[in-house]
Amino acid sequence: MNIVLIGYRGTGKSTVGRQLASRLGRALVSTDTEIVKRAQRTIPEIVAQEGWECFRDLESEICRELAGRDQLVIDTGGGAILRQQNVETLKKNGTVFWLTASVETIVKRIGGDNQRPSLTGTKSFVDEIQEVLQERTPKYQAAADHIIVTDGRSINQLMEAVLGLV
Repeated sequence: MNIVLIGYRGTGKSTVGRQLASRLGRALVSTDTEIVKRAQRTIPEIVAQEGWECFRDLESEICRELAGRDQLVIDTGGGAILRQQNVETLKKNGTVFWLTASVETIVKRIGGDNQRPSLTGTKSFVDEIQEVLQERTPKYQAAADHIIVTDGRSINQLMEAVLGLV
């Protein structure tokens, strides 16, 4: 059974995923990293050159492949839940943990990240986070087997919370 981490960017998926994988002796796989490897381009380049649909197609392909493997910690991109097929595929052989954080926490964590293109194209950074979270929250809730709030918690506390539910 895989451990699948979902949530908006900046909620701690990568950091928690690394710690979990290390503690459990499992491989950590980031869907975004796999997409970059496969496309041999950065995410902003993929989106600029081919659009979000192409990026999402690559993401779905990676999700299908990872779901066929076992004993992984999977760090999904924040939008993996936008396609129901990704959720269904990952849940076949995985327990899904939704990592959440407040807008303020997300802003603090990802304020300097330039490896992600804008999701709305026209909003301020904070407005974009609020809008995208509002749109995605019901999808995260529907996909999650468990919800872990990451605000004000150490990595060890978060890892223990996940391990207590595996």
